[in-house]
Amino acid sequence: MEGCLKSLLFLIVFIGFLTPAMGHQPFFEDKEFTFDSPGHIRDPNVSTAMYATLETPTNVDYYDFNGSKGESIFLSITIPQIAGQENFAPIMALMGTALPNVDLPKNVKKSQYPGAIILSPPANVTTFFEPFSRTSYWTRQEQNVTLPANGRYLVAVWDDKGQIGRYVFVIGYKEVLGGDLAFPLKIRNYWKPLTPFAQAQTFAQPANETASSPNNTQQGFEAVFALIVFVAVGYVTLRIRKDR
Repeated sequence: MEGCLKSLLFLIVFIGFLTPAMGHQPFFEDKEFTFDSPGHIRDPNVSTAMYATLETPTNVDYYDFNGSKGESIFLSITIPQIAGQENFAPIMALMGTALPNVDLPKNVKKSQYPGAIILSPPANVTTFFEPFSRTSYWTRQEQNVTLPANGRYLVAVWDDKGQIGRYVFVIGYKEVLGGDLAFPLKIRNYWKPLTPFAQAQTFAQPANETASSPNNTQQGFEAVFALIVFVAVGYVTLRIRKDR
């Protein structure tokens, strides 16, 4: 039995390495990140990527974390290079105690503290290629913020123009193993366009589309994932038989 448990632990750790562990810890907005139930960041210093979506023109996503006075926290938004999202540029606000008083849109709920820092997207953007999942992104705002006090902080993400789209909220620098083990499966659905026009563009691609296109990229990614999981399960099975 002890050998089986060790084998099972090996499998869990092994699959964990399939996530972008040497970059961000990836998580998905499996349920809406609301003001009352925000996406919680356990450690704002650990590099964490929250794959989320603004589904409606008035949608606002919220994230919270606990910080300490003097901590330098990295905050960023990147946009998946999905058809129709070329101009999608959400705004982000960090809310918390001892931050400057600013006016926020009416649909953005304020935390218990009135202070905030608004991080707007820059005029110029660059692109970022994630080698593990072979997906590309447009970079938007990137900023280090020094926290002025101990306490809870809230991050809000919305779009002033009422555009809908998918985005990745990134926080922290420190690379630590972890994240959603189902990342290779969830990223495929996440990569689908939201707007009918963008969907039409995507599905109208020629049959000889390149390997870097979203469909082929994710199919190849999932094939590799399935192969490695198959090998890992085989290893566990052999260990169980050996322990008997």
